[in-house]
Amino acid sequence: MEKAVVPGCRVLVHFGKKRYYTAIIFRVYEQSANLAYETKDIYALLDATPVLRRPQLRLWEWIASYYICKLGDVYKAALPSGLKLESETLVTYNENFEAGMPLRPSEQSVLDAFGIKPVLTLSELEKKTGLRNVVPVVTSLLSRGAVEVNEELKKGYTPKKQTFVRLSETYHNEAGLQDAFAGLKRAVKQEALLIRYLDLSHVLNPQLTKEISAKELLEHSGYSASILDGLLKRGILERYEKEVGRLQAPVCRVQPFSPLSEAQKQAYNDIYNVFRTKDVCLLHGVMSSGKTEIYARLANDVLSNGRQVLLLLPEIAITTQITGRLSKLFGDKLLVYHSGFSDSERVEVWNSLLRDGSPKIVLGVRSSLFLPFKDLGLVVVDEEHENTYKQQNPAPRYHARNVAIILAGMHGGKTLLASATPSVDSYYNALTGKYGLTKLNTRYGECLTPEIESVDISELRRKKIMKDTLFSPLLVRKISMALEQGEQVILFQNRRGFAPMMECRDCGWTPHCMNCDVSLTYHKRQNRLMCHYCGYVAALPRECPQCRHTDLRMRGFGTEKIEEEVESLFPSARAGRLDFDSAHTHTAYERIISDFERGKIQILIGTQMLSKGFDFGNVTVVGILNADSLMNFPDFRSHERAYQLMAQVSGRSGRREKRGAVIIQTSQPEHPVIRMVQALEYEEMVRLQLGERSIFRYPPYFRLIFIVLRSRNESGLQDISASYAEKLSARLGDRVVGPVTPPVTRIQTFHIRKILLKIEVTAAVAPVRGILEEVYAEMQGHLLFKQLLVHYDVDPV
Repeated sequence: MEKAVVPGCRVLVHFGKKRYYTAIIFRVYEQSANLAYETKDIYALLDATPVLRRPQLRLWEWIASYYICKLGDVYKAALPSGLKLESETLVTYNENFEAGMPLRPSEQSVLDAFGIKPVLTLSELEKKTGLRNVVPVVTSLLSRGAVEVNEELKKGYTPKKQTFVRLSETYHNEAGLQDAFAGLKRAVKQEALLIRYLDLSHVLNPQLTKEISAKELLEHSGYSASILDGLLKRGILERYEKEVGRLQAPVCRVQPFSPLSEAQKQAYNDIYNVFRTKDVCLLHGVMSSGKTEIYARLANDVLSNGRQVLLLLPEIAITTQITGRLSKLFGDKLLVYHSGFSDSERVEVWNSLLRDGSPKIVLGVRSSLFLPFKDLGLVVVDEEHENTYKQQNPAPRYHARNVAIILAGMHGGKTLLASATPSVDSYYNALTGKYGLTKLNTRYGECLTPEIESVDISELRRKKIMKDTLFSPLLVRKISMALEQGEQVILFQNRRGFAPMMECRDCGWTPHCMNCDVSLTYHKRQNRLMCHYCGYVAALPRECPQCRHTDLRMRGFGTEKIEEEVESLFPSARAGRLDFDSAHTHTAYERIISDFERGKIQILIGTQMLSKGFDFGNVTVVGILNADSLMNFPDFRSHERAYQLMAQVSGRSGRREKRGAVIIQTSQPEHPVIRMVQALEYEEMVRLQLGERSIFRYPPYFRLIFIVLRSRNESGLQDISASYAEKLSARLGDRVVGPVTPPVTRIQTFHIRKILLKIEVTAAVAPVRGILEEVYAEMQGHLLFKQLLVHYDVDPV
């Protein structure tokens, strides 16, 4: 293997007795490396040529260094699953199992998931049950003998093959065909099928000849496979297999670009002027100003120069709308990449870019940063303020916006950040000259900004006007008027489920998750209580387990409860819901969005998914049912996020000729954030936020790093986290804050403590990483350290 093994190739490595892992060759040593660990033999070489380009490995190193994680973590996130041959856990149902003790609801849901299929993978079980982490439940069932667990090598990517048919060589001339038809005089259907084949394939005209699949021939002829088998047995036609792509080629005709408005032209020219001197430009464009049209023009210019483009989006949901628009402009130059596609489809996008360096525009979410680009000329980060660009768990906990800037720089390309409500950090970088700044202050087509009104719901409740309803009279009136005129409505509540908490009226008991320090949310559709952190489920109790009273009430409200009340208030209107429960698959997303676009749904209720840049032309009313929950969150970014969410949701209203209306229900109508949203005073919000953050040493003036410590031993965690912070303080002084207890103190059976580092933005990360590694090595001598899990979160959002 010595000459065949080169950086970027995959190899298979044997771990333990039964497990295999795919590894990437990162570096080849000319002499024996002085390593502190035992090396593993390579079991097999999987590639004749590298599956990575060299800039990708450099990007991986930067991510691992800046975000303080292992290079292996980056590899695992970067490479599509279809390119990783690994052992996977198979769970087998024991058909002879008899439950002695009652099963928990989560255990029962796992057993019910098997159905007629007795063997499932862990990921299949999680998908079928809706549990986020099925391992503890499977472990419990394993101890009770209900299931068995085994390891098996998971298949990687296999090319898709299709059966084609062709005319045998003997019959490729007129005489041969006459003999063929002479032998088919009594086989009328076979004769008709052969005529249909000749018609479709144009086999006798070399300039027009095309390949015909067996499936296509049978579909066009209307005959069964047995008729085709007759021609194959006679040797007139012969069968062969061919590799075909899974990627759907656009079927629409490429259309010319729409003309830009004067404001768009100005912004387009301003971006070019910025790119003459700076590598990053921030486009601050108001809602519905036509930013996508500008991206498309810029992308087309880059493609014309023979380079590639990456357009990043914060959510899979938005890709459906934008894919339709861009495919009409770019045709087969457009590639789409996200987790909604199958493993094999993602591998084919990967291979397309690896083998073909031609100009392409890739539309995708944060994972598309890891694709093998050859020459990236432009990266566009749409809705750059969205916190979904930050990977949370597992590592690497990278921010796609920041990685995009580094990636573009490695290719000598440019980065365009765009938003109607840019992050305070990005706007500060633009104000201080680190980035360029371009503004687009006019809505496309001169459509008016929506009229935004606030309603004091605390006053309405005091007067008993909103006693048993979630809707203020003003909101009900606006919805009714919109429905009467055939218009659509969006209702926003950033909480899913029916009610976030259940409570006993007599003793105050509340059902909590067994694994996390949170109350269980009631989901009425499934009639069960659920934890939104670990997926634990419990049956709805009939009585309080503490005082035995049956007077249990629901506190608060989520999207399910809003949907129920909408159906009661507006029975003739069809309501739909867009949240994690109703749209947890890509297909479900597309169906809900498509139904709303086509008018099948008149009232759409949803969580923050609704704020992600959708363009619905017939929406004239937006209702924010509880703005207080957005503002009263213990985080220094809560007011920034509240402003962004409310302004973005408001931007879904009145995107065409008619002016839209936005109703914000709040018990704090005089709150500065509410007032700034009503007046759309983004710059004022930024000014206030920067003033506060400079005083308390927060971004953009300081860089934050969280050291997150987790353990099942709460008292031990308290001791070790204090010791950890003490050692850090000895080296970093007052830059260390904590250890602190987060709002949710236990998740998935692990207690949590956090130590916060506030580092000057002028300081390099490398020395800080050195100090963290030094302290980590010292802490390994602590008796309880083996019970501890430690990770770092750089630039948390």
